[in-house]
Amino acid sequence: MTAAPARPRLVPLSSVDLADHLAEALDVYVSAMGYPPGTARQRRTLWMEHSRRPGWRCTGWLDPGGHVIGIAYGYSGGPGQWWFEEVRRGLAARGMSRDPGQPDWLRDYFELTELHVRPDAQGSRLGEGMLRALLDGVRHERVLLSTPEHAPRPPGRAWRLYRRLGFEDVLRDHRFTGDGRPFAVLGRTLPLDPPPTRS
Repeated sequence: MTAAPARPRLVPLSSVDLADHLAEALDVYVSAMGYPPGTARQRRTLWMEHSRRPGWRCTGWLDPGGHVIGIAYGYSGGPGQWWFEEVRRGLAARGMSRDPGQPDWLRDYFELTELHVRPDAQGSRLGEGMLRALLDGVRHERVLLSTPEHAPRPPGRAWRLYRRLGFEDVLRDHRFTGDGRPFAVLGRTLPLDPPPTRS
């Protein structure tokens, strides 16, 4: 009788755990985003600074050898943070921050800062598992994230995941300072709907 292959484990990660696995986690980030290898060096300090922010939490998938194959983290968003100010600028430029008919997306939100799965491990709902674990018990009204625009290509896995879980457009074709690529800001209220039961 052949034993079933060992499956990856979904685990919460403390800031100490993240520091211990930082090189692996950044490798996942760089490969999933298609960035040049030097990007990891630039992000190292930022990721550790993020781990000290209020409301920070992190989860990841570890393979049977204990190596990171997926990483997700976020924290409580608010005024004074770079991402908050960038999104507020984008909303104001389109007159959306003053529209009383629009939800106040930047009030009481959790920022989903990073969510990445190593490319060779994608396609098995690992991203959804991390996202659900990360947001379980978050005490904010909503969650926000930014992700690169996909047009004119078909939506990729990340986009399909966010749409499947009910994320809607907050801001489209936004340019963050220092990055010429267009990004979408997506959001939804919390908690997430429970996963569908599989028969």
